[in-house]
Amino acid sequence: MFHYMMLFNRQGKVRLSKWFTETAAKQRKRITTEVVSSVLARAPRQCNFIEWRDKKIVYKRYASLYFVLVADVEANELLSLEVIHLY
Repeated sequence: MFHYMMLFNRQGKVRLSKWFTETAAKQRKRITTEVVSSVLARAPRQCNFIEWRDKKIVYKRYASLYFVLVADVEANELLSLEVIHLY
């Protein structure tokens, strides 16, 4: 199950976010900050999958935008990348 999807640039400014689970606004801001900082801190040659809390972050960089999908740990990483690619 996918929990949320985000698009942000290399400076960390969120361009689009879609939340599939009920989350309070204050919680959304904190989660967004954590996800953005953990993705931006990674080197370009590292894997596109991050174990984060009890979820999995799958991301892909296209030009200067990062497409991020946060899913359950059991979710298939390649399927998540395909969803990002189709988007």
